[in-house]
Amino acid sequence: MTGAGGFVGRNTLGPLRARGFEVHGTMPASEALDSLDVLVHRADLLDPDQVRCLVRDVAPSHLLHLAWFTEHGKYWEALENLDWVAASLTLARAFYEHGGRRLVMAGSCAEYDWAPPGRREGETGRATLKCNEWLTPCNPSTLYGLSKHVLHLLMSEFNARTGTSGAWARIFFLYGPGEDPRRLVASVIRSLLFGEPAECTLGEQTRDFLHVADAGAALAALIDSDVEGPVNVASGKAVPLKEILHLLGERLGRGDLIRFGARPTPRNEPTVLVADTRRLKDEVGWEPAIDLEKGLEATVDWWRNRFESGVS
Repeated sequence: MTGAGGFVGRNTLGPLRARGFEVHGTMPASEALDSLDVLVHRADLLDPDQVRCLVRDVAPSHLLHLAWFTEHGKYWEALENLDWVAASLTLARAFYEHGGRRLVMAGSCAEYDWAPPGRREGETGRATLKCNEWLTPCNPSTLYGLSKHVLHLLMSEFNARTGTSGAWARIFFLYGPGEDPRRLVASVIRSLLFGEPAECTLGEQTRDFLHVADAGAALAALIDSDVEGPVNVASGKAVPLKEILHLLGERLGRGDLIRFGARPTPRNEPTVLVADTRRLKDEVGWEPAIDLEKGLEATVDWWRNRFESGVS
């Protein structure tokens, strides 16, 4: 798998091993992995020659491709997205040419058309978007979403022409230990731990959140299946951001520091954004094991342990 040291990748290793896979993982030299059960490769996936040599030497039967440019605050419109489209196609071709059988790549809910029907540019208002893999239009508004979607279209044709088994995992909103400290759940927890105000929107948006450990288990189940095409990786449940923020405030005893309305609510996004997870449940045979309250509690405890240990 690629991206073995990333937020999602680290949580996929255990489930893959539990399913009997011998796991080879790529990661940059800047990342570390505290696992003796993974064969680590330090290849630069943006270097076509290194990619071809790596795939030739490992000759994997299955490939889970998670690596991408994900720097918080930059990845939505970064030109690096284009580099990763090209790198992913090189990887897929090398995988096929060296006998690979099943390929799963990570997509995103950002591929879907988030603009509610009939809404004009700049308008706000209530709207619900339940994303179905086959019925909901894909019309990304960011370069990140567009790059993922274009890659999905190309991979669909690649799989059809080469006979390679393939699925496309459209991952929704994740949280959990190890998350980038600038993302919503982690940033609020850290602010409250430091006794600082957590500036938030009104919290009226409702989103589909999934614990990252569940996401890792879902991806392992998907690559271990024969399900083809796009599959939403999500909880299938819509939760208001305000509810999540209140739970964090209660757990840390500092709900008074949450500043609702200090930040504007994003425009041109649906108020409710949730995944249709019937393919994941009925075809892949997987459902989440971690409910939101327990998942947030475990995440708070993880950050608190770091705080008490003096690790920022």
